[in-house]
Amino acid sequence: MEFVLLGFTDIPQFQWFLFGIFLVIYMIILLGNGVIILITRVDATLQTPMYFFLSNFSFLEICYVSTTLPRMLMDLWTQKGTISFFTCATQMCFFLILGATECFLLAVMAYDRCVAICDPLHYPLVMRPQVCIGLVVASWVSSAPVQIGQTCQIFSLPFCGSRTINHFFCDIPPLLKLACGDIFVNEMVVYVFGILFVTVPFLLILGFYIRISSSILKLPANTGRTKAFSTCSSHITVVLLFYGSATVTYLKPKSNKHEGIDKLLSLFYTILTPMFNPIIYGLRNKDVRKISFLLTVN
Repeated sequence: MEFVLLGFTDIPQFQWFLFGIFLVIYMIILLGNGVIILITRVDATLQTPMYFFLSNFSFLEICYVSTTLPRMLMDLWTQKGTISFFTCATQMCFFLILGATECFLLAVMAYDRCVAICDPLHYPLVMRPQVCIGLVVASWVSSAPVQIGQTCQIFSLPFCGSRTINHFFCDIPPLLKLACGDIFVNEMVVYVFGILFVTVPFLLILGFYIRISSSILKLPANTGRTKAFSTCSSHITVVLLFYGSATVTYLKPKSNKHEGIDKLLSLFYTILTPMFNPIIYGLRNKDVRKISFLLTVN
């Protein structure tokens, strides 16, 4: 059985333009995040927990966007959106696993900043290499069994009638619209997992930054406050971009009236956030800017 991804076929006159735009964006994502990984590996001054997490986050962004964007580029190039049942299930499974990993890793990065600012004397002990590796591994593997189970549950539903997915990749909301029969239980499972993998990490991040803000406001010097806030600003920006669009997409009530808006929101957390990640961290982090300049000069 095959599905058909509609993608952006509602604007056929812009297919080649979109192909060029998305190809450039994919190159920027690969190059930008690859540079961050390279910089944090080769420069001895960046061998710290914060940059260890940042390099893992950049690698995650490359994997995350590669689950959807190459397929979308192929569909724009061939003008065909057919995708097999197995390929669709595989794409959705990896997308969900990597999306949940991103939520957890963003929470881990917020925890790192919280310890660095609120308890700097114990920071080297708390965030020792073994702990950092354990946090990263847990972020990568903890959601995999659940998301594999959720994928099996979704694709065990009967799909009768239309096989057309009004999206540019296989995702849960558009697939549930094609399912027959009573899908109330499936929708509730999606909401529960959405709360578990999206809302809970976001609340942890919020709690960490409340504590960070409380500690920063206790600092006597304004210069110290500015420096402390600047170390968190890049992470906060990425969190707002990712969580804002993902939360609206997965936790809002189902509707057929705003499918175009759903696609636009999906572009934010699947493509634009990975593209902005190296730009945000590169422009707002003086260490990354300095090493990037030196590598360019050499």
